[in-house]
Formats: sequence, C-alpha cells, structure tokens
Amino acid sequence: MRFPTVVACLLTVTLATPLYAADAARFDLTGPKIDIRVTRGNSTLPIAEVPNLQPGDKIWIKADLPPTQSNHLLLIVAFLRGTTNEPPDNWFTEIDTWDKKTTEGTTVVVPNEAQQALIFVAPQTGGDFKTLRSAVKGKPGLFIRADADLNEASFEQQRIERYLAAMKTVPQGDPKAIQQHSAKLAATLALKPDDKCFKEPVDQQVNCLTQSSAPVLLEDGHGQTIAEALTSGPASDFVNTASYTQPVGAGIYSAYVGTVVDLIQIVNLLRTAQYQYIPGLSFPQDQTLNLKLNTPPSFHKPQTVIVIGLPAIQKAKLPPLRPNDPNEIACLLQPKMSLLVEGAPLVFSTSFAHDLVLHLNRTGAPTDIPLKADAFEGGLVITKEEKHEPIHAGDAKSPGSAKTDAKIGSPSDVLITGTIRGYWGFDTFDGPTLTVQQVDGKDWKIVGDTQLLAGKDNHLTLKADGIGCVQHIALTSTKDKDVDITFKPAPGKDAKDTLALDVSLKTVQPGGYALSIQQHGKTDQDKVPLTAYTGDIHLDAIKLHTGDTAAILTGQGLKEVVSAEIANQTFTPAAKGDDDKTVHLESKAGVSPSDGSEADVKLKDGRTMKVKVSVEAARPGLKLLSFKATPTEQSGTLPITLEAKDDILLNGKLTFVVQTKDAFPRTQTIEVATADNSVHTSLSLAANNLVLQDEHTAVATLDPLKAFGQSAFGKLAMRPVAADGTAGDWTALGVLVRAPQITAITCAAADAPTCNAEGKNFFLVQSFSATKDFAKPLEVPTGSADSEFKVPTPADGAILYFKLRDDPTAIATIKLPTPIQKSATAAAAPTPTPKPQTSAAATPTPATPVTGTAPPQ
Repeated sequence: MRFPTVVACLLTVTLATPLYAADAARFDLTGPKIDIRVTRGNSTLPIAEVPNLQPGDKIWIKADLPPTQSNHLLLIVAFLRGTTNEPPDNWFTEIDTWDKKTTEGTTVVVPNEAQQALIFVAPQTGGDFKTLRSAVKGKPGLFIRADADLNEASFEQQRIERYLAAMKTVPQGDPKAIQQHSAKLAATLALKPDDKCFKEPVDQQVNCLTQSSAPVLLEDGHGQTIAEALTSGPASDFVNTASYTQPVGAGIYSAYVGTVVDLIQIVNLLRTAQYQYIPGLSFPQDQTLNLKLNTPPSFHKPQTVIVIGLPAIQKAKLPPLRPNDPNEIACLLQPKMSLLVEGAPLVFSTSFAHDLVLHLNRTGAPTDIPLKADAFEGGLVITKEEKHEPIHAGDAKSPGSAKTDAKIGSPSDVLITGTIRGYWGFDTFDGPTLTVQQVDGKDWKIVGDTQLLAGKDNHLTLKADGIGCVQHIALTSTKDKDVDITFKPAPGKDAKDTLALDVSLKTVQPGGYALSIQQHGKTDQDKVPLTAYTGDIHLDAIKLHTGDTAAILTGQGLKEVVSAEIANQTFTPAAKGDDDKTVHLESKAGVSPSDGSEADVKLKDGRTMKVKVSVEAARPGLKLLSFKATPTEQSGTLPITLEAKDDILLNGKLTFVVQTKDAFPRTQTIEVATADNSVHTSLSLAANNLVLQDEHTAVATLDPLKAFGQSAFGKLAMRPVAADGTAGDWTALGVLVRAPQITAITCAAADAPTCNAEGKNFFLVQSFSATKDFAKPLEVPTGSADSEFKVPTPADGAILYFKLRDDPTAIATIKLPTPIQKSATAAAAPTPTPKPQTSAAATPTPATPVTGTAPPQ
C-alpha cells in the first residue's frame, strides 16, 4: 500500500509542535545551492547523473553561495555504515565555506564499508562540528533512516514536478491534447492524476491538474488518509514497516508516509538547545544540488542544521525498461520518433540515464541514433544534441558493448531491430530490443472482408510490408470531402504488418473511393481503391426444394440482386411480382445442395454476398400425359367447334391423365386454376374426380362450369399439392373459353348479305366472319345482350366463323345443319359488306327464308 508524497503529507498533517505545523510544512522555501561532481576512475559526472555511489568514488563539493553571503555556513560530509556500528571520526569532513581554501571545492573519498552519505549545512558556532559529529555517531540509525527517506521523497517530488511543468505547456483549449499528454506523462512517471479534472470546463482542466491534483498525484486509490496513517493501530504498524522499505532499484521510488513520520521523529529526537534539524529535498540539475526546505533556517538558538541525503552507496540497479507494446513498430522516418517504454520512471524524472542511443542491428549504415528521455512524449525520442564533456574516457566502457541476439538486417530491409543502450550513472546498460521500420511501407492491400457499407461504421484490415510509418489515412474521392480514418496495429502476431481500420461512412454515399495513406518522410500518398456499397441490403436465406429449378430469396433491399450461385448453378430473378423483401429465382437445371450450405448472391453494385441455403424435401411432381376437352351438347343449340386444340369450353367436360415418378400418394391432390389464380378447384381421390389407373397414373375429370362458375376464363393449369401443402410446378392444360348459345340462324335469301342469328350470350363473341380469313369481320358490340344478332351470310353457305373474346387468337365455327343453296348468278356476284349492327334487334326483311336450326334433342 502506498501513500501520498511528502508534499501531500506535509500539506495535510497538523503537528502538535508549532514549528512543524501545516502552514510551515510546505517544501517551498529555496535553500542553499551545493555544486557536486563525482569521479570514478577516469570518469567524472555531475551529481544529477549519479544514481549511486561506490567506495573509492571522489566527491567534489563546493557551496554555491552568493557573494553577499554574510552568515558563515559549515558543510559537513558524513558517511555511515549501519544502525549499530557508529562511523569513525575520519568519516566526517568539515568544509568551511567562508574559507578561501574552499573556493575551488573540496574532494572527499567514499570510504570502504560506507553504506550511506549525508551532507549537513550548519551555521558556524563554537564546537559545532564536534557537536554534530557526536550527535550522528550517537544515533546513527536515525540518520540512516533520514538518508533513505530524503532520497525517496526527493525522487517522488521530482516526478511530480516533471509532470506539473510539462502539463503547463499543453494548450488549455484542447481537451484531447490535455488527456493524451496527461496519460503519457502519468504512464512514464508512474503517477495517477485526478480524473475529476477531466470533467471540469476545458479552460480549467490544466489548472486543475497542476494545482488541485498535485497533492494526490501519487495516490494509488487505496483511500487511506494521512490522518489515519498517523493514528495507532494497524496503520501505525504499517508506517513503522514502510519506513524500512528500500528503494526498488531504478524503478518506482515510493514516498511512504513513513518518510514524514521519520523526519518528524528525527527533528524531535535530535533537537537540542543548540540545534534543530530540518530536512532538505534535493532537486539536482547538472552539477548543482538545488534544495527545497519546509522550515526557514534560524541563526538563533536553537540554530538550524539542514540534513541532505546523498545517493545510496551500493551497486548500480539498472533501469528495468520495457516496451509499452512488444509488437509496436517505431518509424525511423518520423521526424521526432518516439520509442514508447515504461517500467523506470526515474529515467524520465532524473538525469541518471544519459548518453542514450538506439543501436540499429544492421550492417553497412551508421548504427547508433542519439536518444533522450521525454516524459511529455511518453518515451525516448531522437535528438541531435551534442554530447557534453567530459564523457566517459579511459577505463569506462562504451554503450552498446553488450551483445544482442537480435537478427541483423541490411539498410534495404523494411523492418529491423534496434536496442536501447546507454549509461545509468557510471554503468553501461542495455535496454529492450525493439522493432523499427527504416524505409516506407509498400504493397498495400485490403485483406479479409473488403466490403464497405455506406451509412454505417465499418472495419477494414490493411496489410503491407511495413505499417510502422503510417502518419495519416483518409477515405478520398473526387466528389466528396475526405473522411479521416482511425487506425492501429492489428492485435497479436499480425501487429507488425497489419493495421485495423475503423471507417465511419455514416455521411458517405455509395460509390468509388480510395484509401489515401500518408507515410512519414514521403511526399506522395499511396492509394488503395475500394467501393462503398449500399448499406441497407441484408440477406436472410434462400429456400428451395431438392432438385428444384426455383428458389426464394428473402431479406432486405433485394431489388439489387442480379443472380445467385447455388450448387454451381446460376439462378436469376423470375418474372414474378417480387418486392424489396422477396425475390423468386429460377434456373435452367434443378439443384440439390446440402441444407445449411452457402450461396453467392451477386448484386448490381458489383459485390458478392453469401447467404445460407435452406433445403426442403423435393416438391411433388406430375407429368401430363394427355387431356381432352369435350363440349357438352345443350338441347336446342347449334354445336360449336373449337379449332384450337388447347381451348377448353367452360360448358363442357375436361379429362386429363397424369403420371408420377414414384407412387401416387393417396393424400395428394391436384389443384386446377386460371393463371391469375382468380378461380381454382382441387381434385382428389376422396372426391372421386381423381381416379387411379395404377400406382403411377391417375385420370382427372373436371366440369369447369360447375367448378368455376360462368365467369371463369383464361389460361388453365394444374399442379400437384402434397398433404402438407407443398405445391409442385404448374403445368398448362389449355385456355378456358366461353361460347354463345346459338339456337338458330335464318337467312332471308341465299344472296342476302346477312343472316339472323338467335340465341344468347352474343357478347362472348369478338367478331363473326363469312370466311376463315376474317377479311371482312363483323364486330360484336361490347355488352350485346340481345337474343338476335345479324351475322354475315356464310360464303360457302354452310360454316359461320367467329372469334371468342376469351381467346381471340383462335377460331370457332358453327356448321349450319342445312347449307344455303345459292344460284349461279348469286354465286358469281360479290358479297356486299354487311353494315355494323347495334345491340337493338333488326326487323327481318320478308322473303323466302332459308333456315338453319338446331336439331331437336
């Protein structure tokens, strides 16, 4: 469990001692500056780059005091070696800052067996050095704890200060930039800003993050307050335990609440009539150690002694850097390439990591690229800054000397590897090995589902031989505004060559477009053509029966369907009354696909969609062997002859023979209906109008007038219907027609132009003619309801021709029982054209009649 940093603690804790009350606890007072350099072997580093000391190190120290400094300050460098092993007298070095001998600085050497180092800044008084040395030797454990806690608190505060300083440079009117930079800084510095700040108005978010968030930046969400931590009980036990916690290598230094408690205990325990000890937090910059104090120094008794912690005396604990995403690719072509790494906040909040390079694991070309830690960018960025002097010489190893198992590439390879190398203080270290892209990506192509739907959010997968240098992707066309596309590396093993694209086409019309890909370091754009299709098309299923040539497709937007490929057979829309949700399909040959298989449906916009096929049992089938239509002779009427073989008189009898491939099911019926299904009837074995000749053959008998009524006419067809209602294909039977009932035809004379026809339903006739060629037809007026009608005198005196309205393409005849005998003169004379008649009955001209009447029955 972690607690707020020293700043947060001291802002919230109210102590009983007035000197350490909350209003005096802020570390916001500037203390004296001390210049420090450390030499190890032949290498010298400024204090800001030294994370640890080792025995034998030479520490050069000089007080950086103003020329007007009037009070004499004493610097005392002390080394410690354990809580129960007081240090010898010669481990304490006195530096009189006012003495001219110290103007060039003083060098002290870290003794063997030393474990901690402290600097005390005290006013000059009689016996001050000996008094302070005696105090340290008397209670070394307190100062050892103070040294560790001061270092922890300083490191924590440096991380916070780095965050606050960086956030103040973010544009306050850009909420996206505020959140992005805050997230990067928090990740690299291992901090937790107050999320409530992002709910504030945009112009107040930065102020919130840099002011109100500062005390809780290190809060980890456990919620224990500093007040609870200082009370007795389990929290108090934790404080005591936490105070002994050692720093975690070069990773996260946690400022436990124990730091505050220990510093307060030290102050209370070491306070004497002469001295009071106050902590000084270090903020090193280059060789200068800047100090922040929480209490104003006092030159009156008890006088102030400032306690300053120096780096721990131990072996180097190298930074455990690791990539944020092992699959991420860095682009060398990017002007400000950033290698996103995490795991070592001190790399970004201190100068301990220096002279960093990205060592390219390739042959031929330069292999080292300078880097610097940039918490604002969230990683290590390329820099062209010159290295400062002096830098490691003599026995110091150069960075990059360690071997790597990374694959060696050439300058022409798209992807190679690079290893982060540099110094951690005096020690070289190798960081993680990352994948980098050194040339622009090529061979862009869309993989997987390539269909974009206009009006919807879409997802595409884009593949190339290098995707790490993509700067921007947009959907472009010649007529519409560009649409920006968000992208990220695909998850898993495809991350190094595949991008996952989110394409919003809610405002885009169907049509041709292109993905325009802009890469770092490249002036032109790569284009990948694609099409945005109509987005309101949805296919539900295709249903058909085994062996069938017809299928039904259901869904939405089906007017766009061109064809369907089912079991290698092409089905096209049939000429039926389809709508946007149903399409009837037909093919030249039947198919028998597996149930649940897929069909490919081709649309007008060029794309192909897949749909499941639902297959049902084969539909019943019938083969028409023969049919015969027999007119029913009616008493007192002249017989009518239909010359068309497929015409079926309504007033007659229809007999047809059908055959099945398998045994004729006794529950199967035969439906007979007109083409428009306006009239229909069913024949069955049970109704005795369907009789089995054998197990495969059935004879059907139908009385059309009885079954359909007087108004039935048109093309007639039959189909089998199974017991479950499944119907087979329609088979044409013929054309159902109605005819007039003519009882007599009376001619005034053999050479008379017309004869008088008697009967009813003349309106069923379209026209009469004396000859078969209908050269001079006599039209029957619409709705003629008279019982007599003038018809042309038959040219041969025996046969009257007419066409029925129900089938005007066919010819019907009435044969006069007694042909009309004509004289030779009359036969030679041309037959005059009869005048059109109205529906009114004509008055017969008195003459010697030649009659033709129906024979009595």
